[in-house]
Amino acid sequence: MSVDPASTARPLSVPGPRITTAAPHPPAAAPPPGGRAAWAAWSIGVSAYFLAVIHRTSLGVAGLDAAARFGIGASALSTFSILQVLVYAAMQIPVGLLIDRHGPRKVLLTGVLLLSAGQLAFAFSSSFAPALASRAVLGCGDAMTFIAVLRIAARWFPAAKNPLVAQLTGLAGMGGNLVTTVVLAQALHTEGWQATFTTTALLGIGVAALLALFLREAPPAAPPVAPSAAGPAAATVADLPVVPAVADLPAVPAAEPPAAPRPSVRSQIRDSWQEPGTRLGLWVHFTTQFPGNAFGLLWGLPYLVEGQGMTRGQAGGLLTLLVFSNMAFGLLFGRLLSRTTKARMPITLSVIAVTGAGWAVALAWPGAHPPVALLVVLILLMGSNGPASLVGLDYARAHNPVGRLGTASGIANMGGFIGTMVTLFGIGVLLDALSPAGAGSYSAEAYRWAFCWMYAPLAAGTLMILRLRRKVAP
Repeated sequence: MSVDPASTARPLSVPGPRITTAAPHPPAAAPPPGGRAAWAAWSIGVSAYFLAVIHRTSLGVAGLDAAARFGIGASALSTFSILQVLVYAAMQIPVGLLIDRHGPRKVLLTGVLLLSAGQLAFAFSSSFAPALASRAVLGCGDAMTFIAVLRIAARWFPAAKNPLVAQLTGLAGMGGNLVTTVVLAQALHTEGWQATFTTTALLGIGVAALLALFLREAPPAAPPVAPSAAGPAAATVADLPVVPAVADLPAVPAAEPPAAPRPSVRSQIRDSWQEPGTRLGLWVHFTTQFPGNAFGLLWGLPYLVEGQGMTRGQAGGLLTLLVFSNMAFGLLFGRLLSRTTKARMPITLSVIAVTGAGWAVALAWPGAHPPVALLVVLILLMGSNGPASLVGLDYARAHNPVGRLGTASGIANMGGFIGTMVTLFGIGVLLDALSPAGAGSYSAEAYRWAFCWMYAPLAAGTLMILRLRRKVAP
């Protein structure tokens, strides 16, 4: 009997020691490449988030117009943003699961189509109920954009760059906010309600075409992400038993390793939630995001115009300052977090402290009319809120395996929008309670006491952060 010189094992019939050599391991998966292709993929994906923020923040500059168009008060007006944010928050876990199972490209495409449909319906709504339903559809589409872009970035960029790319994603969103405060606000007064919102809805056609034709959600050589909650679990060739190779036996192709079983939805959510890093991420996102979010989404313009006696142009200028401040803090925090993970908690607690202190000074000012310089400082401080909230997503991403990143990010991303919803509702209810029935506007004193509501979610979130930080590595 002859022995195949290419055999990896000595036949059992041949004297001498049996030498077995395991089949070589498949080459390790190459790290994400980064480079121009990564930035190109991210840029295409982030165009959907840019558009989503334009749609999301459009009501912030149209609040007074919406109140007049639909004949509603503060509580009903806040319902628009509350429902939109409620749908957004409720969709985060389902969207995370969809991304983990079907990939971010399909989810982004669906989100853009829903955004456009919701905004188009809002443009032609003439009564409260249809307009409310259209904002719910818009919130659903909005929910499908941000964490999908982060998932694309996680596949294309090395891990060390992910915090910076996340901040740049938020920065791109602030670009959308800038378009809202500068372009959309002006268009509402020159072109009217229907023309303005119809035009923004039609922008989705171009973005959808860009995603469908050019977006690659992972590098060509990237292995598929194992669906197991514990990460890649498929057996390698080396794990298979070694069989003696005999020359007169026909060659048998190597068997394919069995595919890792896909975890159930319940276990995917349970495993993500049981990770302390996910829960800490949720509360960091909750506590840091909502003050600036509630101000920019709805109550900033009415507070500055009705409560502080500014013109719409002056108020719009201050809201634009909020956007630029957000961009600057995004770049700063991105660089700090790329250098060291130990910056996460100091950034979080510092932003909470300065935001709470800034509002305390403004609300305690005699006559409820703080000077413009103080309002400028307060708005600059609130510019740190959005970038700091992304630290929460960084915690969730760093403490979960790749196979459930979408789910964990979705859970953490719920936090700030739940806080925003609670704040929007509380301020609206208090404004109505503190003002005469049927009042067409609200006084500075009413705004002062209504805005004190922010300290309830701020205190609750801070306590939860301090409780969970001991369980999570920096």
